[in-house]
Amino acid sequence: MKRSPVIRLLALLPALCAGFAPPAAPAAERPHVVVFLSDDHTLTDSSLYGSTDLKTPQMERVASKGMTFDRAFVVSPSCAPSRAALLTGLLPARNGAEPNHSRPRPEIKKLPAYFHDLGYQVVSFGKVAHYRQVRDYGFDVARHFNYHDDVAVDEAIAWLRNRTDDRPLCLFVGTNWPHVPWPNPKDVDPQAIKIPETHVHTPKTRQARAKYYQAVLTMDDELGRTFDAAYEVLGENTLFVHTSDHGAQWPFGKWNLYDDGLRTPLIAVWPGKIEPDVRTDAMVTWVDILPTLVDAAGGDPQQQAGTDGLDGRSFLPVLRGETETHRDRVFATHSGDGSINVYPSRSLRDGRYKYILNLHPEFKFTSHVTEKHRDTGYWPSWEKKAETVPAAAEKVKRYQQRPAEELYDLQADPTEWNNLAADPAHAERLKAMRAAVEAWMDETGDQRKVYGEPTLLTP
Repeated sequence: MKRSPVIRLLALLPALCAGFAPPAAPAAERPHVVVFLSDDHTLTDSSLYGSTDLKTPQMERVASKGMTFDRAFVVSPSCAPSRAALLTGLLPARNGAEPNHSRPRPEIKKLPAYFHDLGYQVVSFGKVAHYRQVRDYGFDVARHFNYHDDVAVDEAIAWLRNRTDDRPLCLFVGTNWPHVPWPNPKDVDPQAIKIPETHVHTPKTRQARAKYYQAVLTMDDELGRTFDAAYEVLGENTLFVHTSDHGAQWPFGKWNLYDDGLRTPLIAVWPGKIEPDVRTDAMVTWVDILPTLVDAAGGDPQQQAGTDGLDGRSFLPVLRGETETHRDRVFATHSGDGSINVYPSRSLRDGRYKYILNLHPEFKFTSHVTEKHRDTGYWPSWEKKAETVPAAAEKVKRYQQRPAEELYDLQADPTEWNNLAADPAHAERLKAMRAAVEAWMDETGDQRKVYGEPTLLTP
């Protein structure tokens, strides 16, 4: 039986429409996005992530309203490359910002442009990119971005309360805390502090940790005030995210590919879209945040990125409770920080094991910890104790002398102290993870460059 032309046309409609996405939501219906960044904050130095001697009540309160990630990671453990990856959705080798203080290539599309495409006002207060580099990113407003410009959070809140723009808002607020210099402790009892296993116990260490804890408490207070202002002014249709750029300025933290350098707090709140008071084991990285925010705002991050695409992938389905997984492994890279820290290394972490490839084990690992004593003041006390105490000597040596390869079972050894790289029982795992890191470097165009003048180990 022949069908009429109208019937035949109706039958073809599904195929004709298959290539067309539904229209984007009007700008007025798009969520506001507020991202609060802390600076140099080791994840375990907060009660939300297990600290028993440092209460961070605002982190706990914010987390009670949304989702806490237990396996979120930055892709590089120093400020500039970490933040450039966040704001481009690209790995350091692909965006060009590899060593600290470097910046991504100017032609690369950056986060503000993605949100401008969607009709947003995009604003930055405080340390969002690497200090003054924020002016290169295309924010509509960028203020208080200098080193320890500590009025930034108060100014961001005041600006938000007086805002009259009717566009949806994407607001980044970056505190300088707990980055050094740390303040004198007011609310912390130095004697009540638990010194980490990997640190050398000295009075200077205890004093420095008390100061650092005070800085964490300052950050925690600023987080709470920013969170409250965001929902008071912008309303319930607001996606609020809190995270940190990497670990703190302690040995085996910042500038290191151990978990104390790479694993980061991540909390997301979005009333009505994200269930309150939930935790997830989904593995995500900082390059995933840009596509996730754009996706939540109704955009298509990969399409907006153009032909080069993004290294990150949206984890919005995790936030919505539609899936419990995202990645099964994460890679990370470190190049250095001027000539103070020249130590190129790469890593791969899956759900249980961490592999680290140190490209130049003949280099001595130096950093602001060992070279800039005015920052924190504790390192000389470690060296002094190492002269007479073997356990202290082991920790000092371990920080400054690394083997070519490191392999850790994070389930059995969460402090990454027992290197399994030479263990025959793990030879196949070592080989497979080494091959994966080598392939990842090739795929991303990693040139394995040495930036700065290294310090060589003495024979």
